[in-house]
Amino acid sequence: MSVIGPILIVVLTVAVMEGVAYSVHRWIMHGPLGWGWHKSHHEETHGPFEKNDLYAVIFAALSILLFVIGSRWWPWMWWVAVGMSVYGVIYFVVHDGLVHQRWPFRYIPRRGYFRRLYQAHRLHHAVEGRDDCVSFGFVYAPPVDDLKARLKTSGVLARRQSRHRDAWRPDRGED
Repeated sequence: MSVIGPILIVVLTVAVMEGVAYSVHRWIMHGPLGWGWHKSHHEETHGPFEKNDLYAVIFAALSILLFVIGSRWWPWMWWVAVGMSVYGVIYFVVHDGLVHQRWPFRYIPRRGYFRRLYQAHRLHHAVEGRDDCVSFGFVYAPPVDDLKARLKTSGVLARRQSRHRDAWRPDRGED
């Protein structure tokens, strides 16, 4: 196999993984099947790990399985595993590090692509619960103005502001 083949497999796998990650995030993690684990990611956490990190363990196990299969039977699968691993590193750096600041230092991007990615994921977390969220990708982020418009159209931000405003009303009595 020439060097072009493995490089193409790795690059294609990284690109496909963004679609897989979007789909898993949108329909499994925010669906009834996976919300039990993912919910921890949308709540205040205490400590370095959250239940949601089990998804990374599953993807790592799949990658390891593909390394084994590629080593024994189908060599091209080994390169798919490399692509999955590359995507995993990108996810860790961008999502866990940049967006959620799970590093020992804080860096908030002020402009460009990383700012858009940061803002899009913060808008994803602006919604309480699993419904009406926006921006499910991890490497691609739609334009922030589009996401804000979708949140405004859904009414979720108005409901959230109303709940917070009512929670602080001094005349609110307990029944």
